[in-house]
Amino acid sequence: MGQKIIRFSDLTGRHAEEDELVRIVVREHPDLADGPVEIEALPGELAGVAGLALDLVTVELHHPDGEEPETVVMTAEAFDRLATAAPMAEVLRGAERAARTIPVQSAPTGAAARERVNYASLEHAGRPHKGRTTDAEKQLVREHLDEVNERLAAEGIRTVDLANPEHVTRYGLEDLARERGATLG
Repeated sequence: MGQKIIRFSDLTGRHAEEDELVRIVVREHPDLADGPVEIEALPGELAGVAGLALDLVTVELHHPDGEEPETVVMTAEAFDRLATAAPMAEVLRGAERAARTIPVQSAPTGAAARERVNYASLEHAGRPHKGRTTDAEKQLVREHLDEVNERLAAEGIRTVDLANPEHVTRYGLEDLARERGATLG
């Protein structure tokens, strides 16, 4: 017996195939009380999002009373209007570099800053990523597909689907798809 999961856009309620939904992580919103949340939408519903992006400036206000700094986010346009003696671009060019506010030990440097995720490990194999899928990652996904998919599902990430031609090609799953009787869509 099989199961069919019906997926919908959280934004419009429109029906969607699993592999066409865009995962959206909402990190900050006035109605968001308990940290980031995830929603899904169809790509067409997000077509104009890039054009709506704002140029924002984040500043820390360090008051002379020694209290914790206050962080303020505002549009670049509003921030630029604060400079009346000279244009803000000129003020910023002539400004002194800020002292580091985080301890040097906690800031990644050198090789640590360039550390990459190892997709050829069971911890990360099968995760969506840009770039080339190595033979080692393909082999891990082929040999441990069920385990990889359990981990991905638990993390809320799309699973490797034997019915998805892109997934089958990316991970070299042609034989496994045939064995399991997957119909490529």
